Amino acid sequence: MKIEEAIQQKKFRDEYHKAHINVLFTASWIHQQSLKALKPFNISWQQFNILRILRGMYPEPASVKSLTERMIDKMSNASRLVEKLKQKGLVERRSCKFDRRQVDVVITDQGLELLSQASAAMEDQMDLSKSQLSEEQAAQLNDLLDAMRY
Repeated sequence: MKIEEAIQQKKFRDEYHKAHINVLFTASWIHQQSLKALKPFNISWQQFNILRILRGMYPEPASVKSLTERMIDKMSNASRLVEKLKQKGLVERRSCKFDRRQVDVVITDQGLELLSQASAAMEDQMDLSKSQLSEEQAAQLNDLLDAMRY
């Protein structure tokens, strides 16, 4: 569906304005699809992102600062997210051996299992894009989005 139809707006100031609105609208749509996929696992998109980062570093720990630097949503409070994941038994917080002021975060076996299941649900959700875009189109979109940011 064209953006004009989706938001019922016939005119845009120019193609740049239309592209801006289209990116925002599409990002919101993707976010909603992700929320639906993650709902059965009782985790947010930001918590899923932290678990993925920790899985990538496993068995090495991560500092809250390094999690913040690597997160997709830079506005999220990593400390708060880690605490919620800890309460769910998905991560552990430990004192850093080298710096007592730093806290190390490690994903638990329970966190790895939940992440495996949630990742499968997210892959199913992302597979919908494969039916809409060819791999060449996806590569072109990636190039355009990278160019837009820098």
